[in-house]
Amino acid sequence: MPFNQLKKYNDLLDITGMSPHNRNTSLRGVFDRDITNNANFKFRAKQITPTPLDGLITMDTLFRHLTTVTIDEKTKAREYDVHRSQRLHWVKYHIDEKKNDNVLVYSIKEPKGNRTYIYDKNEKYVIVLEPLRNKDEYYLLSAYYVRGKDEKRSKFEKKYKRRLTELL
Repeated sequence: MPFNQLKKYNDLLDITGMSPHNRNTSLRGVFDRDITNNANFKFRAKQITPTPLDGLITMDTLFRHLTTVTIDEKTKAREYDVHRSQRLHWVKYHIDEKKNDNVLVYSIKEPKGNRTYIYDKNEKYVIVLEPLRNKDEYYLLSAYYVRGKDEKRSKFEKKYKRRLTELL
């Protein structure tokens, strides 16, 4: 399992043949290394924190958001997503802005609030941050591999066209 901690961008984590327990242990090791135990987990000098759930801010909530997908909006039920999970180690790579080419970084106003996106056009991977008002901080809302209808319509490139003049 520790071999996944040796994986680099743009390799995928090797988790497909693992039992759910071993898979979660391996993913949690990568998550803890990159996010939980990383005091310098910042995007452009702004601290990144997990999204609160029912008033609680926990790393467990963030881990769930980065390794599962919502399957029912009404009940907020989530299930394991192999595509997100295999790319878990890509979050830190993009937050640290180690890739410069074919990456769109922008902020937009949306009905649910302001969002800052980091979109890797080559790998079809997006990270969604929510800038906090009057603070130098972001919530990390999600990060995932873009596929299906969002990929075909180039949703994030369309959003980029209506970006704000400055990054929030």
